[in-house]
Amino acid sequence: MQFIPKAGASLTTKNVLSGAGRIKWMTREESRAPADNGWRIFSGIDTAGYLADTANLQIVDYNRLCEIEPALIGIWDFPVGTDLQLVDDDGIKILDNESGKQIPPENFYVPPGHRA
Repeated sequence: MQFIPKAGASLTTKNVLSGAGRIKWMTREESRAPADNGWRIFSGIDTAGYLADTANLQIVDYNRLCEIEPALIGIWDFPVGTDLQLVDDDGIKILDNESGKQIPPENFYVPPGHRA
């Protein structure tokens, strides 16, 4: 399914892809290849040891991650250096890890086909 045209690819963990762990942490780094959009997506159960083993990481289309967690659609165009977490307590919220503040809905990306 394509939510975002030409969204590119992201690095994520097999815990995210298998459903073993729910998406929790999202960071955006400088792109390392033309198809790389810079997003790094991790689950809440990923440990430092798990992440140290590159066999636990996989490059996937960002739209595939949006299928798993639609909240990722809204953060797609956030800048390099973004460090966020997804919190699900009385509804899904996305928090900026640096400030601890919730990202307001008006800051979220809206795909072209859904703009007013």
